[in-house]
Amino acid sequence: MVEKGRAQPQPQRAIRRFDVFAEYRKQDQEAEGTPTDEAKGYGLWVAKVVAAGRSRGGAAGHGTSSGTAAHAPQTEGPWHLLDGQPQTADRFDQEIVDRMGGDFYRQVFAPAIAEARRAGQSYEAIRDRIRRDWQPVTPASPPPGRRRRT
Repeated sequence: MVEKGRAQPQPQRAIRRFDVFAEYRKQDQEAEGTPTDEAKGYGLWVAKVVAAGRSRGGAAGHGTSSGTAAHAPQTEGPWHLLDGQPQTADRFDQEIVDRMGGDFYRQVFAPAIAEARRAGQSYEAIRDRIRRDWQPVTPASPPPGRRRRT
């Protein structure tokens, strides 16, 4: 946690629902006794599967990696594979932790998700509310062809 009198770190980039979902599912796995490195890989994998299902307009989790009998998830050791790439703890750290900033992740983000889970709040209940006040240190770059107003 942040020491009293010190400002909380801010995220380096905007916090996405994807980030909240991946962390929430990682913590679910840890609560079930899965080692942290495997839980990170699982959280990232399941977040990508759900996001891919939604982007195709289907129900969440009903894609080629959904885990249904016809399309069982591929694994390599403890890691789930997507497009032949293992979804590992290192990948979680690169795509989630490093994106938002390690200090923010450790001191603010992960503890806030853990507190919401302890309070019995579902992912759906927190996905937008929890990230509302987390503004990135620097605003996102404008879309190509548009200039930022000064």
